[in-house]
Amino acid sequence: MSEFSREAAVDRVERLLDTVDADPMPVPVREVWVYGDVALGVDPVDRLDVYLTKDLLFGRDADREAEFRDSLGVQGVGKTVDAAWAEQFPEHVRANHSGHAAPEKCLAAHLLGEGAEGTSAGSRTSASSGEGEPVHLEVCNSGFESNVTQRLKGARMRENYEQILDPRGACLWVDGQRSEETLDKLRAGELVFPTLSDALEMLGMESEEAETAASAVRRYRERQEGTSVRGDVV
Repeated sequence: MSEFSREAAVDRVERLLDTVDADPMPVPVREVWVYGDVALGVDPVDRLDVYLTKDLLFGRDADREAEFRDSLGVQGVGKTVDAAWAEQFPEHVRANHSGHAAPEKCLAAHLLGEGAEGTSAGSRTSASSGEGEPVHLEVCNSGFESNVTQRLKGARMRENYEQILDPRGACLWVDGQRSEETLDKLRAGELVFPTLSDALEMLGMESEEAETAASAVRRYRERQEGTSVRGDVV
């Protein structure tokens, strides 16, 4: 699958929300946002961008770590991902390169399927599998709007505009409450946003830099294929 029709993209988002509502998660999920093309009302949607705000576990079931290390070959279950979830969904447990359970990859495997493997580097994970649905999942302990600002600051400092998080987003789910009104507007393509460069100017960029940054973001997205996941801790 190389793209979604608009209707199929919103249906996919609703199925993801249903899963978050119904299933235990590897880490607590506080918010679900969509951003970029699906929020802009375009049809078809080349890539579906979803943002999850998660909580940290802080070793809630650390005493069970050895149990899962022996059975699954993964360290950190009970510390960074929920032990009860791993017991129920062992097929979705994923680790980073050092062999420790990676919350963002576990979430992607559970919500997006087997194509969402990913790779890891430090506290951040960024990967595109080239397989599966054209869905990108961003996972962070910080809320969407806060992380937009943090990522923009870091991208400008490093002049690495590809890492900018598109600020044009819509919140669909918060602490178990789904915004049906926002979903209806999303399905109808009624949400109104500026161009990416204009949005970046509103966040403090000068016009020329905003155009450069927006072009870099577009080129980066065009190179992505299949299912991908990025984890961030700020």
